[in-house]
Amino acid sequence: MPQIPDFIAPTRHTDPADALAQVQRIYQQQIGHLRAAMQRFVAGETPDGAVRAFYPFVRVHTSTVARTDSKLAYGFVEGPGRFETTLTRPDLFAGYYAEQFRLLRNSHNVELEVGTSAHPIPIHFSFAEHDHVEGTLTPERRMLMRDLFDLPDLAAMDDGIANGTHQHRPGEALPLSLFTAPRVDYSLHRLRHYTGTQPEWFQNFVLFTNYQFYIDEFVRLGHAEMAKPDSEYIAFIEPGNVVTRRTGLPAQTGDELGAPPPRLPQMPAYHLVRADRSGISMVNIGVGPANAKTITDHIAVLRPHAWLMLGHCAGLRNSQQLGDYVLAHAYVREDHVLDEDLPLWVPIPALAEIQVALEQAVADVTQMGRDELKRIMRTGTVASTDNRNWELLPDNTPQRRFSQSRAVALDMESATIAANGFRFRVPYGTLLCVSDKPLHGEIKLPGMANHFYRERVDQHLRIGMRAVEILRTGGVHRLHSRKLRSFAEVAFQ
Repeated sequence: MPQIPDFIAPTRHTDPADALAQVQRIYQQQIGHLRAAMQRFVAGETPDGAVRAFYPFVRVHTSTVARTDSKLAYGFVEGPGRFETTLTRPDLFAGYYAEQFRLLRNSHNVELEVGTSAHPIPIHFSFAEHDHVEGTLTPERRMLMRDLFDLPDLAAMDDGIANGTHQHRPGEALPLSLFTAPRVDYSLHRLRHYTGTQPEWFQNFVLFTNYQFYIDEFVRLGHAEMAKPDSEYIAFIEPGNVVTRRTGLPAQTGDELGAPPPRLPQMPAYHLVRADRSGISMVNIGVGPANAKTITDHIAVLRPHAWLMLGHCAGLRNSQQLGDYVLAHAYVREDHVLDEDLPLWVPIPALAEIQVALEQAVADVTQMGRDELKRIMRTGTVASTDNRNWELLPDNTPQRRFSQSRAVALDMESATIAANGFRFRVPYGTLLCVSDKPLHGEIKLPGMANHFYRERVDQHLRIGMRAVEILRTGGVHRLHSRKLRSFAEVAFQ
C-alpha cells in the first residue's frame, strides 16, 4: 500500500487569506511527509511500499460570462466553467497567490476551493534548500529510490498552456495558470543551477546582458547602494547566495550560509533587493539564443513585472556611430530556438509602456534634449541570429534579408528574450548599444573595444536601472498589456 499523508478534504473560502493559509497547510503536510520518509530512507530504512505526496490545488466554478469590469489584463476567467491549477512553494509565492485569489474574488464573486490534487510531488522537488541527500546514497539505494518515490514527469511540465496548444479533455478543468506546480518546481531548481542564487532572491524587474562588463558595473553600483544608509535597497546578492546587507541593517538568519562559488555558474545572477521584491535582478546570459531561451523559460515562472535586454549589437546603418543606442520596436527572428513554441508568423509587438520608459531613461541619464537624442538613439528593427559568423555566409544572403526587414541592428539574444516575454506574458523591452559595424569595416578590435566599454557600459546600465525606476513609479498594473492576452487567457498573471 502506498504511504500517503492523511487526506485533507477540500474547503471553500471567501477570504483569499484563508484560502492561502489552507494551501500552505496542505503543502507543508505533504512536503513534510516526503522529507521525513526520505530522511529515514537515507538512514537505511526501506519503506514497505511507495511513498507519495501531492500538490495542493485551487479551483473556481463560474456560471456566467459576466464579471466586474477591470482594466487589468489578468485576474479573471473568460467565461463559465470549472478552472483550477496546482500550486507549489506557497512560502515563496505567498504574495503572488494572495493577489491572484483576491482578483478572482473581485472579478467573479465566487468561492475559492482549495484541496489536495492527484498530481504527485516528485521527491527531488521536496528537498529543502541545503539538502543534498541523494548524493550520500549508494548506487543501489539510488536505484531503489526510483521505485519508492515519484520522480519528475516531463509529461506534466510542458508549456502547452502558455503556447496555446493545450488540449482540453472532456471532464477536465480548464487551466487557471500558465504553469502547473511541477513545471514551476522544475524551473526553480534550474534557476539555482544556472544562476548560482536561490529563486527567493529574484526581484520583479530583470535586466539581461550578454557581457560581463555590465555585471562588473552592476556589482560596483550594488555595493555602493549598500553603503548608503538611506538606500531604497536593503540587500545585494551575488552568486553563491553571498548577502551584503545595507549599512545599518542586521544580518538575517541564513546569510551566513552564502559563500562565493569556486567558479561562476553558467548564467550568474545578481540581485538588488527591495523589501517589496520590486528591486532589480541582473543576469549575464552569455552569448547566443539558446542561453536566452533557457533562462527566460525558467525566470518566467516567477512572474516578473518586466524584463529588459541591455547588450551590445552590430550597427547595420552607415549613419550609426559606435556607442549609439538602438531601441527595438520590432524583431527579425532568425534565432530558431522558439520556432516550435512560437511560430515565426506570430508578431512580437512593442509595448508602449516599456518603450516610453526606456526612451525617457535615455533622456534622463544623458541629459540630452529631443534633437540631441535623435543623434545617439535610433528606434528600429533588431534582427537576432543564431549564426555568430553570419558575415561569412556566401552571396550576402543575410545582408539582403536584413536590408529587406529594415533592420538597424543585429545581435543574438534580443528577439529571443522579447519572443519569450510575449509567449509567457512577461512585459519586455530592448535597448542595445552599437559596438561594431561589420558591414562598414568597423569590426571589434581589442583597443577600440576596451575604450568603448569604458565609455558606454556605466551609462547604458544606469539607463536600464532608470527605466526600472520609471516603470515601478508608474505602477506595475499598467505594465501587463492586453496585447499579451490570447483569446482564452488564464486568470493568473
